[in-house]
Amino acid sequence: MDEKRRAEEAPGAPGGPEGAPEQAPEARPKGTRRRGAALIRAIHAAACEEAAERGLEGATMEGIARRAGTAKTSLYRRWDSPEDIVLEALHAAYPMEEPAPEADDLRGDLIRALRLMRDSFGSRPKYAQALMAVLVASWARPDLHERLYREVFDPRGERFTKNALLHYADKGVLDRERVTDVVADIGEAMVFKHMLDTMEPPDDAYLGMIVDQAILPAVGIDPRTRTAADGADGGPGGTRAS
Repeated sequence: MDEKRRAEEAPGAPGGPEGAPEQAPEARPKGTRRRGAALIRAIHAAACEEAAERGLEGATMEGIARRAGTAKTSLYRRWDSPEDIVLEALHAAYPMEEPAPEADDLRGDLIRALRLMRDSFGSRPKYAQALMAVLVASWARPDLHERLYREVFDPRGERFTKNALLHYADKGVLDRERVTDVVADIGEAMVFKHMLDTMEPPDDAYLGMIVDQAILPAVGIDPRTRTAADGADGGPGGTRAS
């Protein structure tokens, strides 16, 4: 059997048993062999690219390995499926707002939480596309929907602004019973609504309006009242990303 025939019948080749795509994703240059955390980061990035470009159902171990510039066997040592890698990658890079213990600027922390959400996804289009691909797939798969929340969203703070709201509730600034699921959803919902309507991310002024006109009133705070826990500028303060 000549070289051309062997290549055509090799697993993963076009027309071969595994039915690779007509145009394979570009491989990363192998360069120096990576290990440990560096290799995991490369695999995570490759998994997000694979899901972003091919959808979750179209992602393959071969494609992820090729993009990461590593052997497919390296993936199978740690993960059972492309879905497992994609979910782990989403968890590892999902932004998380976390008020510092000394935080004393509720308004500013809420604005910073929404800014973190906006900037984290806006600056990483492949990550955002991969997350959307998993969300779309989860609508038809209750098991995947449950995994997405259990393995990605819930461990990373559930919703943006929720950690800040609970932090200030624990400090006695607001009533904890007011931090309901609906209230915790307000910031994220308004940011997504703005992007759907305008096809642009909201600017800082609009984030401030979300906080002043929706979130603060929902927890019983008048944004016109200036206190240490109701800062007016959203400048340097307590929220930090992890």
